[in-house]
Amino acid sequence: MKLSTGIIFCFLILGVSSQRWATFLKEAGQGAKDMWRAYSDMREANYKNSDKYFHARGNRDAAERGPGGVWAAKVISDARESIPRVTDFFKHGDSGHGLEDSRADQAANEWGRSGKDPNHFRPAGLPDKY
Repeated sequence: MKLSTGIIFCFLILGVSSQRWATFLKEAGQGAKDMWRAYSDMREANYKNSDKYFHARGNRDAAERGPGGVWAAKVISDARESIPRVTDFFKHGDSGHGLEDSRADQAANEWGRSGKDPNHFRPAGLPDKY
């Protein structure tokens, strides 16, 4: 409901053209694909200590698409980090389990979205394919 209200507001009040929205949505879709590709590569590589690299790479690739890609990367990254925190709460209580790793993942996400080189997080020995 809020999303549709925001879109209508932008169309009517701000005069945002439908072409801009189409571009934004296209970038968001492409950014979501970039995030999925990084996640799939991370699962395929199954390489120790490589998750921060794939976080940064997915966010960087998505952000390169434009504002829609940045938006998609942020929404996906925030959801990906929030959902495990909720499930960890039920498994471990309010112990802070995984909190440091989640914060480090979010730092890698922001690093990538800001356009910085994800190779900063690349572990030695990770195959060149990735």
